[in-house]
Amino acid sequence: MTRTRRTHVARTLAALVLASGAAASTAAVTAAPASAEAGGRWAPAGTAAIHPGVQMYTQGAQCTGNFVFTDARDRTYVGYAAHCAGLGEATDTDGCQAESLPLGTRVSFNEGGSLVDGGTRVGRGTLAYSSWRTMDRIGTTAANPCAYNDFALVRVDRDDVRKVNPSVPFFGGPTGIDRDGTAEGDRVFSYGNSSIRGGLEVLSPKVGFSLGDAPADGGWSHPLYTLTPGIPGDSGSGFLTAGGTAIGTLSTLGLAPLPASNNIGDLAKELRFAQRHAGIDGLRLVKGTEPFDPAVPIP
Repeated sequence: MTRTRRTHVARTLAALVLASGAAASTAAVTAAPASAEAGGRWAPAGTAAIHPGVQMYTQGAQCTGNFVFTDARDRTYVGYAAHCAGLGEATDTDGCQAESLPLGTRVSFNEGGSLVDGGTRVGRGTLAYSSWRTMDRIGTTAANPCAYNDFALVRVDRDDVRKVNPSVPFFGGPTGIDRDGTAEGDRVFSYGNSSIRGGLEVLSPKVGFSLGDAPADGGWSHPLYTLTPGIPGDSGSGFLTAGGTAIGTLSTLGLAPLPASNNIGDLAKELRFAQRHAGIDGLRLVKGTEPFDPAVPIP
């Protein structure tokens, strides 16, 4: 995105944020720097074709990538929502019961996808982990992970790794992983890429605020509101705190407490579950190569 276009989008976001009247807070933990991952192999952020926010197509279904991950064998993954590889209806939200495509399913990374066509394929990968399949395999029955553990990993093909950068477009980061959850009014940032928008880039960066965590959810879910709201196709997209840490991944569209609110799964819990059960040694988040810049004033 050019500086002129980024300034235009930033002004639009600033107006939306000021209208929301939301308060902000920060929470941060550390993670390995991107330069330490895979020997600094990442493509320049300005030209990388595969990055957080990239469109991902799984047998025709389009979702949005959240963050980049790596492992002890130096392999590269892009995260998205497990339901993006689901075989049921859009209303199937119990990951312990829903059926999913098998590991090894091919996934494509695209740009410019719309309701007319899937745009241009810029890379490919393979479904390497699904929280839904894993919970079914190990017999998970706890209500909160069954409802909110909606996370999957696509391993990027070796020939396409050179196209990857771990920075979130427009905002930069992530700077690490958040482990504190959210309080009502906490500022959040995201980058969605639904094909429904038909390439209208000004609507991809999102700024919003937390509606406050429900104690009954055990920290697995964070309800929030963004301008503009997440819509089908944004599923899987990552969310950042006001400090630039990765806090969650978009899972569902909520009807309460606010119409068009969204619920995100807690990334720290989703990733910890994957680290225990995915069979991927050394699985970890990759920090962005670009510094986090919210682009709008944070009170």
